[in-house]
Amino acid sequence: MAVMERFYGTGRRKTSIARVWIRPGTGRVLVNKRPFEDYFPRETLRMIIAQPFAVTNTLGQFDMITTVAGGGPTGQAGAVRHGLARALTRFDEKLRLALKKAGLLTRDPRMRERKKYGQPGARQKFQYSKR
Repeated sequence: MAVMERFYGTGRRKTSIARVWIRPGTGRVLVNKRPFEDYFPRETLRMIIAQPFAVTNTLGQFDMITTVAGGGPTGQAGAVRHGLARALTRFDEKLRLALKKAGLLTRDPRMRERKKYGQPGARQKFQYSKR
């Protein structure tokens, strides 16, 4: 029996980290040992994740196994997308240009701003009272 090679990519977004493995297959996607549709019920999140496949015209050609932790659904979807794009470049270096042009290989640096002392939030101040 021939051993199928797997290709790995790590994706990050906000506080989420995704580990993505792809291998040539039929398009089956598992996220944290659950079907893709169950883990990400919102259609917009599924579209975000499928972007690297759409850009490279490889939809349905790979099986993807993902473990993702931290953050919320949007951050996790972004992390999976980033990891998938990196894994596709490991599979075929020629796909890199298309993924780079679409901005899928760049890690989104935006993070939550920390809360400052003496304030109720990051930028929100307590209400001023003259008397």
